[in-house]
Amino acid sequence: MNENLRHALIRARLQPVDIAARLAVDPKTVSRWISGRIPHPRHRLAVADLLQADESDLWPEEIRSRRGISGQIKAVYPHRWVIPADTWRKFFESAGMEIGILVYSGLFLAEDAGLLRILAKRARAGVRVRIILGDPDSSHVAARGIEEGIGDDVMAARVRNALTLYRPLRNVEGIEIRLHRTVLYNSIYRADDDLMVNLHAYGTRAPEAPVIYMTRTEDGSAATTYLDSFERVWTSANPSTCAL
Repeated sequence: MNENLRHALIRARLQPVDIAARLAVDPKTVSRWISGRIPHPRHRLAVADLLQADESDLWPEEIRSRRGISGQIKAVYPHRWVIPADTWRKFFESAGMEIGILVYSGLFLAEDAGLLRILAKRARAGVRVRIILGDPDSSHVAARGIEEGIGDDVMAARVRNALTLYRPLRNVEGIEIRLHRTVLYNSIYRADDDLMVNLHAYGTRAPEAPVIYMTRTEDGSAATTYLDSFERVWTSANPSTCAL
């Protein structure tokens, strides 16, 4: 029973049939709302307006849950390529404890000399920097190249190019580079509790796929799912010292 809604109706001297008539819904639907069913957002707003009440007072748990999710999402980019290089640099430069990069090649980052200097600078400042690239000899790397339509050998070549470009970071204390052999469902970029998650879609190149910019919160954070995934891949990955 939604006691908040029931008492609001009493205070407004309205019956369920009155609400139903104003919203053009079945009276039984309003009765279900009073019994505890959550209305659609448009109906919640309309009911709150009719009762001259705040939506959060009528459905406090639902509003807290909705605000919790929206508070975790900072931005959604329709494509990775729309994110300016300066945004990536500021993202990693903001890290005070942890930087993580989980990709197949992530060549666009490795080719950014300014970003490489930032990674080295943050590592020297005590930030832990972990980079996980796809093993160029892995069948999953080849498969991803085929899925993206660039060929099985091209993706492996991109990984090797990235490894070469990361070579100046090899002797920087605090920076570790590993190679993974997992199926990568998302590329993950971490700066402390902030994440950029580049979604992977079959037949779509990573630069064309969306990126979700989120932050980890204390309660039920969606970001925790991706942070845990990063750690599992890191644990199974192998050091790339020989490759560098």
